[in-house]
Amino acid sequence: MIINSNFEKYEAFIRGLPVKTRYAPDDLLVPELCVLREGPIEMYYAPHNDYSNPLAQIMIVGLTPGWNQMEIAIRTAKLAMLENKSAQEICREAKMAARFAGSMRSNLIQMLNELSLHTYYGLADSKAFFEDDFPLLQTTSLLRYPVFVNKKNYSGHNPELSKNALLYNYAYQLINSELHALYHTPLIIPLGKAVEMVFKRLLGEKKIGEKQVLWGFPHPSGANGNRLRQFEQSKMEMEKMIRNFALLQQ
Repeated sequence: MIINSNFEKYEAFIRGLPVKTRYAPDDLLVPELCVLREGPIEMYYAPHNDYSNPLAQIMIVGLTPGWNQMEIAIRTAKLAMLENKSAQEICREAKMAARFAGSMRSNLIQMLNELSLHTYYGLADSKAFFEDDFPLLQTTSLLRYPVFVNKKNYSGHNPELSKNALLYNYAYQLINSELHALYHTPLIIPLGKAVEMVFKRLLGEKKIGEKQVLWGFPHPSGANGNRLRQFEQSKMEMEKMIRNFALLQQ
């Protein structure tokens, strides 16, 4: 289903884009798609995180979509519009194509496989979580739409998320509302420490439970040079967390 959507606001511009095999930043990082701006910080619209899976039992949460995800989402949405699909279908197709696209998705699947998460859901491989017909996964971002600082992907630093009121309040309010849209209590997998910080606030406010969060999961981006070391350090504890969560669901 579509949640808290800005789709209608930006639909006409996306429909008016020419069909391309790949868009350039000059095509999309434009005033017509700008959601907000504060100094060097800019947020632009992309449709994929407007779609939420209310039946999800696993929720993987990144910080913000990057340029690659934004470009794929809008290109996919444009093609779906040409097929006269509904807003919900457009956003869903964009999500299936763009979520953690590229090497980040491959790294994420590899780490989930090492934790054997798929076995608790009767699957042969964690790759199946990302198949179109798998009904139990919700992927999203704290900052639902792509954020850039000086036209570069925002990494949670410079400024730090916790020290920027605009971004922090935006992230907190939207992820809180997204959790409320789910019918089940999900296993939450925050990707990286900046994302964990917001969930620790939700935990302190008793809006989520300690045992439903997979703490210590590193961000899967290839740009995270400490990813493998962080994963190995937390692996045994994360395996224990997954087992405990599975027992709670029985």
